Amino acid sequence: MSAAIRVRPPREVRAARRPRHHRCWGHLIAAPLWPLHGANLGTLLRTCDAVGACLAVPPFRWVDEALARGNTLRRPGCVHRVGSPLRWLAAERAGGARILGVELADEAVRLGDLPAARGRTVVLLGHESSGIPPEALDQLDAAVEIPMIGHGQSLNVAVAGSLVLYKLAGLL
Repeated sequence: MSAAIRVRPPREVRAARRPRHHRCWGHLIAAPLWPLHGANLGTLLRTCDAVGACLAVPPFRWVDEALARGNTLRRPGCVHRVGSPLRWLAAERAGGARILGVELADEAVRLGDLPAARGRTVVLLGHESSGIPPEALDQLDAAVEIPMIGHGQSLNVAVAGSLVLYKLAGLL
């Protein structure tokens, strides 16, 4: 007879985690700069908190409400407000950040082959139906492909971003 699986109580789980909210570490940044569905932003912010990443968001008025709707964190997450997405991406590249786009593209790196991030890395997430705009593709250092065997053509922004962030954080 095998031993039963022991589920840790919430108090034990909290004690094992960081005692304070993380400040901006500037290592991983999820950038859904062309979101379609606002509900996914709060969900993605929860993943950012889980892996120690930040979230860069576009200057749309509805973003604050969207972040609040899907976010169940008890403390504020690390959110960067981006004025012009293209100018922000160019500044990140000029500052030495690696820009990875989650996109189906020739020469894309399969998610399973993606190494953990070694320096500041921006994970660019495009519009859920049209992807990353063509004018932003020039800013990419590489594309990451999430293999799919079903009939769907893409995952929602929160799911795709979460998979890539966990992999880049070295947690998968």
